[in-house]
Amino acid sequence: MTPPQNPDQAREGASFTAGPPQGKTAPPRGSAAREAASVGARYLALAGPTAAGKTAAALAIAQHYPVEIISVDSALVYRSMDIGTAKPADDELAAVPHHLIDIRDPLNAYSAAEFVADATRLIEDIHARGKLPLLVGGTMLYFKALFDGLDDMPKADPAVRALLASEAVAKGWPALHEELAQVDPVTANRLAPNDAQRISRALEVYRLSGQPLAFFHQRNAIKSIASCAHEKRATALISLEPADRAWLHGRIAERFDAMLAAGFIDEVKALRARGDLTPDLPSMRCVGYRQAWELLDAHEAGGARGNLLPKELNELRDKGIFATRQLAKRQITWLRSMPQRCVVACDDPSALQQVLARVKAQVEAWP
Repeated sequence: MTPPQNPDQAREGASFTAGPPQGKTAPPRGSAAREAASVGARYLALAGPTAAGKTAAALAIAQHYPVEIISVDSALVYRSMDIGTAKPADDELAAVPHHLIDIRDPLNAYSAAEFVADATRLIEDIHARGKLPLLVGGTMLYFKALFDGLDDMPKADPAVRALLASEAVAKGWPALHEELAQVDPVTANRLAPNDAQRISRALEVYRLSGQPLAFFHQRNAIKSIASCAHEKRATALISLEPADRAWLHGRIAERFDAMLAAGFIDEVKALRARGDLTPDLPSMRCVGYRQAWELLDAHEAGGARGNLLPKELNELRDKGIFATRQLAKRQITWLRSMPQRCVVACDDPSALQQVLARVKAQVEAWP
């Protein structure tokens, strides 16, 4: 990947000083960290909305503790999607071991269940190496699945999904949405009539189990109450959240501009040129990629070939920034529903020191 011209703007955490200085080794690790690393269930977690500073904060933690980073990001799992996902640069990846990055082709989906299985295995492996797992990311569904556990609803069934896809071709997704409203009105009420992926999953669950999605969600909520209490004590969830939302909006705009300058459009063109990817895939629905794909579709439908016009680039910029801001808003809403989180204002000049203090307190509190 060609890094952005201004990586401090394109990468999360421009306000932090991260990574070991050139030519210097990381500071000595404390005995508390070594003891924590020997406890099989212990790990640190660093969450926050996009552009809040998670990557650089994690690298700063790595200067003080023997960590390995487990990415909690549903976009970073995909290969060949580097610029639009603000994937850590090569030097950042080299500074500390990273996991669950570049593990999927964009053609293949990656589920929360797979994340929980992979993260659980990695936590054990990292402890076996005498290191401390540090989970970092902004995919709150993954955090929730890891903290609260997965429900036991039916797994994906290729045959049922194929049948639903054929029905959608024949009748349209709005018709299937109406069908869902008859058997699972709670779920249907929160889904748009053309939300193909979620309508398909909800109908799949109903056809396999005879129960609506809400049934499994409610049962899992009850089941997780007892286990959650222990897990919340065992886990430090440090949440980077802006005190001033305008600060985050400015960071989002700066980062999107840097991505465009780094060749984001060419990255999306290369993905389209493969010929096997579609805009309905989870990878291509990632923020930024969806907007770029739609704009390139419109550009080519109009008979244009070659580079986007300035007007089209401005439209992509506006839509991409708006979509990213909406994503950040949803991420913050998720975080506020997690009572175990410890909030650090990421726009505070002392944010880095606060993060390190939270980590130190958690590590020293572990038995």
